[in-house]
Amino acid sequence: MKAKEIMVSQVYKVKEGDTVRAVIEKFLMHRISGLPVVNDRNEVVAYISDGDIMRYIGKHDDYIFGSYLYTAVIKGDNDEFQDRVRNLLPLNVMKIAQKKVIAVDAEEDIEQIAAILGKKRIKKLPVLRRGVLVGIISRGDVIRHSFQSIL
Repeated sequence: MKAKEIMVSQVYKVKEGDTVRAVIEKFLMHRISGLPVVNDRNEVVAYISDGDIMRYIGKHDDYIFGSYLYTAVIKGDNDEFQDRVRNLLPLNVMKIAQKKVIAVDAEEDIEQIAAILGKKRIKKLPVLRRGVLVGIISRGDVIRHSFQSIL
């Protein structure tokens, strides 16, 4: 079975010029947790997930490092949680999105897709045809298509 046979073709996505507000709105409206970020040619340039949002709004502790001669402190957050949440919304999506995107070709075999999802511990993979976004595959898609005929 190939990626093109099990992928979801209706992909929710955001443009690289969009704000995080647009991402959050799509997360809430479509009950999803991640989106490919595309350029004007519909090529995937980044991926943003709920984990990226959590890393931004979560508390950042002070970081203390030093040596025998000196000690330095990098201050964590001074902002309150709600301020971090509000400050995130107008940011450009590319400020927090992951730029190193793992994707698969539409002709990729399901067992290779399962291996990538498992080894890389990711939830979804963009599916590309000649470098252009054509679909998305989740862990659930692989499980459904792998087991539906034997259960």
